[in-house]
Amino acid sequence: MPSLTVWRYDTPMGADAGGVRLKDLEQQGALRVHDAITVTWLKEESQPRIGQLRHATTAAAGKGTLLGGLIGMVVLAPVAGAAAGAAIGAVAHRLRGTGVDRSLLEEVKAALAPGTSALIVLASDVDLDAVRPFLDRRDSVLIHAELSQDAPEVLASAIKRAKTPPVRKR
Repeated sequence: MPSLTVWRYDTPMGADAGGVRLKDLEQQGALRVHDAITVTWLKEESQPRIGQLRHATTAAAGKGTLLGGLIGMVVLAPVAGAAAGAAIGAVAHRLRGTGVDRSLLEEVKAALAPGTSALIVLASDVDLDAVRPFLDRRDSVLIHAELSQDAPEVLASAIKRAKTPPVRKR
């Protein structure tokens, strides 16, 4: 079953170290990574940088990642007021039934702030008992959600719709 895991760190460089740990965990058979991105937010910047850690296939590399699109819709959405709530609500609505709900999206958005970083992983066959010790540190937080079997396809479709402007009828 697929899962979405966010490894949030209290420093902008924490996600880079998390990438090394992720590789170790995968080599140990603790999970099978489908997509992974980093989110790095320097204190002096108004928005975070979303970086591609890797893709399950090279074909996906040229098209951007599912996670990059998802986190972009959540983190780069308006930060306050009704517009922020509406943006997260719209994303949650598109992903209804996948295991990615509004409360998860709000938790992820709240966890990311200037001066932090995150490693966000779409994986399957995750052994949380093996992953937790890698994050059992004072400077990190683990956010985890089990997803429905069709979640990756629903995510891809929602992101494609979000990037495609609506067609106007004349």
